[in-house]
Amino acid sequence: MSDTPDLWTDFARELGRRLLRARAERGLSQEQVAHAAGLATFTYRKLEKGESNPGTAANPRLKTLVLLSEVLGVPVPDLVPTPPEGLAPGR
Repeated sequence: MSDTPDLWTDFARELGRRLLRARAERGLSQEQVAHAAGLATFTYRKLEKGESNPGTAANPRLKTLVLLSEVLGVPVPDLVPTPPEGLAPGR
């Protein structure tokens, strides 16, 4: 079996840590960020955990990332981690 799911999980968790750090630096609650970005609080909480469903790595839409970037005052490239080598299937 491939290591790709583990790479995606790690990648999504790092995104979640970056969201959490940016939110904490601004003194915002999860509810405030979610509301300002037009997300359900549950959805935002899952993103901070790096998952969409239990056992499934988060995979937010580009629109969601852009909105969170705006709300948190952090450029999208600073929120999204550098993809690890071998993330793409077939590489």
